[in-house]
Amino acid sequence: MKTIHTKAKHTEWLSAEDMHDSSKLWLSELSFYKEEQIFFEDLIKSYTLQLIDNKHFEESKSIVNRLSEIVKQTQVLINAVKSHEKELSIMVDGIDQLEEEAVYRKEHRNLIELIGEFKKRYQSIKKTLFDLIKLVIKESKQKRFLK
Repeated sequence: MKTIHTKAKHTEWLSAEDMHDSSKLWLSELSFYKEEQIFFEDLIKSYTLQLIDNKHFEESKSIVNRLSEIVKQTQVLINAVKSHEKELSIMVDGIDQLEEEAVYRKEHRNLIELIGEFKKRYQSIKKTLFDLIKLVIKESKQKRFLK
């Protein structure tokens, strides 16, 4: 998974509660994406014959490969967020561990970037897949009308 790290011009102070809420939201979104990916796989199976047609084969292959990669990335991110969430105790244990807390905040900011970039890629793949399926359905209906 490629990321582009940028230097933030300002760093917002994130409380332990804010970071916990973010992590819960991320897990919820990623779990939804995982379920949605199962739907996409079923959708692709439903239109396999049309998608492997010579006209659409290369584009279909590319989308399926990208979807397969995004499925793996989703699981990696879920694991990373769960691990991050477990380490939250560093922030709320009442012990001043400035270095560890700074590392945790930095990891949280990195996750913000990673998940933001992941969402953009995911939406792009989703749009491309739906556009292709829509095209295949239209062509299928046109063939039926011509018969």
